[in-house]
Amino acid sequence: MITISDLHVYYGGIHAIRGVSLAVSKGQIVSLIGANGAGKSTTLRSIMTLEKPREGRILYKDKDITLTRTTDLVKDGLVLVPEGRHVFTNLTVEENLILGAYLRKNAQAIAEDMAWVYQLFPRLKERSRQRAGTMSGGEQQMLAVGRALMSSPELLLMDEPSLGLAPLIVKDIFEIIKKINEKGVTILLIEQNAKVALEISDYAYVMETGNIVLEGKGRDLLKDENVKKAYLGA
Repeated sequence: MITISDLHVYYGGIHAIRGVSLAVSKGQIVSLIGANGAGKSTTLRSIMTLEKPREGRILYKDKDITLTRTTDLVKDGLVLVPEGRHVFTNLTVEENLILGAYLRKNAQAIAEDMAWVYQLFPRLKERSRQRAGTMSGGEQQMLAVGRALMSSPELLLMDEPSLGLAPLIVKDIFEIIKKINEKGVTILLIEQNAKVALEISDYAYVMETGNIVLEGKGRDLLKDENVKKAYLGA
């Protein structure tokens, strides 16, 4: 579904992404794990053309999207849940969700997706009239995911969905990620909680200082001694 080939991204004189290549097949959950500053978020931002690569190519559904406008990517089903949630704090839950569908025209399909989001996140339905800024971190993360789903994504990029959340909420978020995938949405996931990410991933990549240093099936990387020592607390 998406293939990144020899991607290089610079911030001024800093070579942030150093020849990254990876692929995500339709229907998969793929994780990108690594320490802070490894270049994971920059990789996702480059896919969404929020950062401009100096070299390399990104193919999505066999089309070169390296220089495509972000809004056109969203129209084509490529959607990002950013790190830090970035919900509209002065708007209600329902208003945030409606904004997620701002590029769509089919009112019936939008209403069906709204019902699906409320089914996935009953708490959002309970608080549909509440301002997003008054909600807890976990509730705001649910809203950020729900808003992205209102764009009707085919490929969902998720940047640290469990960051700063209590363990019980983390468990809920990952159960939701699996349900979203079962609905047919392909997922590329960045996650500091490497153990949980690898447990639900079909495939995974390990990133260090702008490079992919290891890749394999999620369950295989869970058993890898280097991954255990570096990321799983073994």
